[in-house]
Amino acid sequence: MRAMVLAAPRARLRMEERPDPNPGEGQIRVRVSACGVCRTDLHVADAELPDIRYPIVPGHEIVGHVDLLGPNVATHVVGDRVGIPWLGFTCGNCRFCREGMENLCDRPLFTGYTRDGGYATHVVADARYAFPLGEAGDDVALAPLLCAGLIGWRSLVLAGEAERLGIYGFGAAGHIVAQVAVWQGRSVHAFTRRGDVAAQDLARRLGAVWAGASDETPDTPLDAAIIYAPAGELVPAALRAVRKGGRVVCAGIHMSDIPSFPYDLLWQERQLISVANLTRQDGLDFLSIAPQAGVRTETTAFPLDQANEVLDMLRNGQILGAAVLKP
Repeated sequence: MRAMVLAAPRARLRMEERPDPNPGEGQIRVRVSACGVCRTDLHVADAELPDIRYPIVPGHEIVGHVDLLGPNVATHVVGDRVGIPWLGFTCGNCRFCREGMENLCDRPLFTGYTRDGGYATHVVADARYAFPLGEAGDDVALAPLLCAGLIGWRSLVLAGEAERLGIYGFGAAGHIVAQVAVWQGRSVHAFTRRGDVAAQDLARRLGAVWAGASDETPDTPLDAAIIYAPAGELVPAALRAVRKGGRVVCAGIHMSDIPSFPYDLLWQERQLISVANLTRQDGLDFLSIAPQAGVRTETTAFPLDQANEVLDMLRNGQILGAAVLKP
């Protein structure tokens, strides 16, 4: 197999030839056909997350076909197309797992972070954390759904019944969630980097009623806002934009420090909450909803050996929608 490997903090990924991996108990091996490039991959590459396992193969928006089963796997057969997400294993025994909050498991493993991911021709996954995808739809188009879509869905659920919804950071997750929100009958307000006309145009094409820069004031108070950009300064901005009793959801795994802000921004029962990972039920729910909502991902495909260049483009805000690597 071939894999793009991160050997040390902030190093460039390097292509390696490795023996094909063998799945263990309860595991499957998947021949990767597409792997989305997520901002979390950038946080891994830039050593912004704790306890990264080196060397590591990044990537957790994986679409591929099962080509080998480990012992005692009854949920998949060779040839099945599956999607492998960020959450790759949970213990099943800690308090959070027992109480239905496996996204907060005390002993989890994460694809492309603490276990090898999909910037490769093959990957081994826990069969319990590989979603059946069927054969409808294009592999490249499906890949961003495995994290941008899933985390986006969880954040949308946590935003509650908000009729007027703000989306800060209109990238991979934002452009997927906007489509679901519009399908649900919500009014979407999209916030982008100043001057990012392409992202604002995309937001309007996808049904947003307003699109502007992140430091602009929307044309009406919002019921809720979701922040996908890893910029802490957006938290006070979003709190200013939501009405009394409104909610701000921070949906990234990493964010720069939140600057101090006056208590008045939080007063009147405004809420500030975060999203952590996902559950398997999130995956099942969203992958059922996405085709009903007619979700179409805006993607650009790149060969696997251009992973470094794609991460650079993402870092510099040069990706419209989502980038996807193809082995």
